[in-house]
Amino acid sequence: MVMFPIILWLLPSNIMDDTGVDICPSKLFLDIECLGCGMTRAVVHMHHAEWQDAIYYNNAVAVVYPALVGIWCLWMYKAWKRQQRFADRDKKIAV
Repeated sequence: MVMFPIILWLLPSNIMDDTGVDICPSKLFLDIECLGCGMTRAVVHMHHAEWQDAIYYNNAVAVVYPALVGIWCLWMYKAWKRQQRFADRDKKIAV
């Protein structure tokens, strides 16, 4: 969980660009882009601070990326609190 943003940052930003593979059902069957089409590419570009490219792939990344960062921070905080609780419990048992 901690390493995911670091690994995403270490990968090149164009790793998912123009792969030629469409996995979105609406794109495959109806040839219509849904609201989520391009979001993965947009998030990767946003993570590399390439805002123009991110907006090009999906405008909603301006809302989704900060939400993802907030959720990740919340998970990290909860994991840290859980670790502190276990450490406190271990101290009480040792005493």
